[in-house]
Amino acid sequence: MVPAASLFSMGLCLVISFAVPFGLLIYLAVKKKAQVLPFFVGCAVMIFFAFILEGLVHRMILGSSAGASIRGNTLLYALYAGLMAGVFEECGRWLAMKTVLRNHLDENVNAFMYGAGHGGIEAIMVLGIASINNLTYSVMINTGTVSRLTESVPPELLGQVEEAITALQTTPAWQFLMGGAERIFAILLHLALSVFVWFAVKNKDKRYLFPFAILVHALVDGATVILSEKDLPIYVLEAVVAVLALAAFFSALRIYRKEEAENAAPEEPGTAQE
Repeated sequence: MVPAASLFSMGLCLVISFAVPFGLLIYLAVKKKAQVLPFFVGCAVMIFFAFILEGLVHRMILGSSAGASIRGNTLLYALYAGLMAGVFEECGRWLAMKTVLRNHLDENVNAFMYGAGHGGIEAIMVLGIASINNLTYSVMINTGTVSRLTESVPPELLGQVEEAITALQTTPAWQFLMGGAERIFAILLHLALSVFVWFAVKNKDKRYLFPFAILVHALVDGATVILSEKDLPIYVLEAVVAVLALAAFFSALRIYRKEEAENAAPEEPGTAQE
């Protein structure tokens, strides 16, 4: 049987995967008067640039003879995975903000709305779908109908399905909650990266924030790969990701507040046109 605490944790992760993105959408639209379009542009960019384009390139490179060498070296794979994620997603942000959102750059709060969509759709597609699958299999296990699933699985995949069933039965409930925590910090990171690229697009003197965003993204993803190979407790890995995400978020928040303060500052005497 899958424990009730595990079922609760899976359900909470499912709620988080949808509630956080759409909660941010509502909050930013209602309280901060942000426009809604950047949210859905962020969703589209994540799907197209990360899930489709980056996925295609991964299959080409990692499926080649060079792919085995990359996978066989942790540092090389961390560098590859981090830079791939950084380049594809940040270039996607840049292009979206230079084109589709070029007429929405006046309101800086739209940068957060974009980030909510970009990180939010990732949470739904990664954590949300996984939580739905976990809950479905868990209910089948607890109701004794899981045999219907295993009977329909090809023999070559049966071992993987049985391992997944065993994992659902034996994984502690708190480990499922780590997935929810990870997505929250991932969304904070996407909010930060969106602010960096926003001002890089908007202000010529802040163009350096675009490569900075790529490097920050690469650092977080690369560190995740390296730490995952160290066989460390999952909470240590998530703690490191949380620290990096929070550092990026508060850095972006500082830039955002400085820009807002400068925009709100009154003109100096004598600067207004006669």
